[in-house]
Amino acid sequence: MIRVAAPSRLHFGLLSLGGVGQDSDPDRQGGQDRNPDLRGAGVRRFGGIGLMVQAPGVRVAVRPAADWSAEGPLAERALIFAQRFAAASEGIEPHHILIEQCAPEHAGLGTGTQLAMAVGRSLATSAGLKLDAVELGRRVGRGQRSALGIHGFAQGGLLVDGGKAVATAVAPLVARHDFPEIWQVLLILPAWAQGLHGTAERQAFQQLLDTGTAAATTDALCRLALLGLLPALVERDLAGFGEALHEFNARVGEAFAPVQGGVYAHPRLAELVAFLRAQGARGVGQSSWGPAIFAVWTEDAAADLARRVCERFGLSAAEVFVTTACNRGALVG
Repeated sequence: MIRVAAPSRLHFGLLSLGGVGQDSDPDRQGGQDRNPDLRGAGVRRFGGIGLMVQAPGVRVAVRPAADWSAEGPLAERALIFAQRFAAASEGIEPHHILIEQCAPEHAGLGTGTQLAMAVGRSLATSAGLKLDAVELGRRVGRGQRSALGIHGFAQGGLLVDGGKAVATAVAPLVARHDFPEIWQVLLILPAWAQGLHGTAERQAFQQLLDTGTAAATTDALCRLALLGLLPALVERDLAGFGEALHEFNARVGEAFAPVQGGVYAHPRLAELVAFLRAQGARGVGQSSWGPAIFAVWTEDAAADLARRVCERFGLSAAEVFVTTACNRGALVG
């Protein structure tokens, strides 16, 4: 039996929703981006910043079988990914897939991509195929917009995705750095909400892409990334990193407000962010469409902050927990 354990992914936000001469929708051909501010500027679309974290994570085990089958959480999705990988590869025999552990889907943790990559890697290993993460991602059908989960599956750490040009299949990784182990990550996953997904997500992206991102917004986000987040990370300046991260995430939320109802996906999530900031945490925000809320905090204070969040908002220990960054890629065993 081959087993693959992958981390989860936090998505701090996209850098751009426009691009020169590019189709507004990655699933549609022939369109043109409609944001005149970005035409002629050489701006790629999407891009973004994210962080791989240890928990909740994904763990998948496979073994050869007479027919394709799967069991465990998200078994049907895992089977779809497996059959997609097999159709794109030669010599892949049927397997039984066991999902031993799986982060919740549609929560802002990149679970779909990590599950797809783990299934693909396990089947490739079983067949003796040596594929890099980009090719693996292509064969399981991931990376249409963000490639943070694909690169994070391979390398871990804090990552910057360079976005997609006209002919880019999977966005390139343009920066990657280990995350300080002494910086803890408080995660809040309220069970009462799910992030946009499926048809609703595609429609939301189409609406955003039709409008595009103002050049000033993309410029500000790039400035925060290059002159705020990354140098503060290298210098291990938690206060500087936290303020840059919070501002970056909030500015992205402002761009997404027309389709998610506000800077954050729900008023209660906005309350959580405000409470965490009031408690002294600086690097606070919403991952992707949510509902995952994160706070980067010090090792000695994160557990106490989790307790206070549970008491204030009536959440369980399963919904509020402390994890750490994952500075390595998925493990195969």
